[in-house]
Amino acid sequence: MPHCALVLAVLIRVLSNPAANVFQKMLTKRQHPLFINTLSYFILACASLFLLLGQDLSSLPREYWTFSVLGGIAGALGNGFIIRALETGDLSVLGPINAWKSIVGMVIAFILIGELPNAWGFAGVALIILGSYFVLDTGPERFHWSVLKQPAIRYRLLALLLTGTQAVFDKRIIQASDQRMAFVSWCVFGFLFSAVFLSFRKVKIKEEIAKIDGPSLMKYLALAACVGIMTLSTNYCFANMAVGEALALFQLSILVSVFFGWHFFQERDLWKKLLGAMIMIGGSLLIILLKGDG
Repeated sequence: MPHCALVLAVLIRVLSNPAANVFQKMLTKRQHPLFINTLSYFILACASLFLLLGQDLSSLPREYWTFSVLGGIAGALGNGFIIRALETGDLSVLGPINAWKSIVGMVIAFILIGELPNAWGFAGVALIILGSYFVLDTGPERFHWSVLKQPAIRYRLLALLLTGTQAVFDKRIIQASDQRMAFVSWCVFGFLFSAVFLSFRKVKIKEEIAKIDGPSLMKYLALAACVGIMTLSTNYCFANMAVGEALALFQLSILVSVFFGWHFFQERDLWKKLLGAMIMIGGSLLIILLKGDG
């Protein structure tokens, strides 16, 4: 049963993440990315408060609060950059770039919790980078270093750096408390820091609220549901396996992102992007299946 539950959690995480990206991209057509980010956090924060019933907050260790603050800052900034990237970039390109998060996760996890990949892990990283070449090499300019000048790509790279770091913070939060309190931390602190960043950008909140109609409200609720499910399944995986391995497994969502980008937004070069996605998945599987003591 534990293995079946873990496989189910990974599958849920793989499907919920690109589904959330679809709703985020739809909403950016009418509203400011940071407002979308903050409102989705707000919905989740309100829902998560019910999990605090009967919880003695004074019993939580200092590490819980420290990593909650750090994770909230990294998560709010990271998700803001994700939505900003989706505003101008192809979903099928931006989704596969997320595979680089496993690289970030391994580095940060080594620094903070001593997780070190073996030779097969580094081989998997090389395949992930190779696969990303095929996905990025679908634009009119073809792939070269100038692709990093594209705003959407830069935003996505900043996002994966921040969210990869947040993943390690989340693991530390789970270790300091439990999965339930880690979810509350993610929602509440994510909302607080998202609201702060929103105020710094001087977004006209009243105007943004006025843009919300029936259909967009349903998209917001769907987005919050997808993100909430994604977070719960992520926490379960982090509680039962190493961060680097979990982040690598999550890259199976690449195929879903490529398909969603083609189906919902008529993005092109599907087969080349799928080839790159398969190579990146192969790299992720090397990290997981051939892990060892190195």
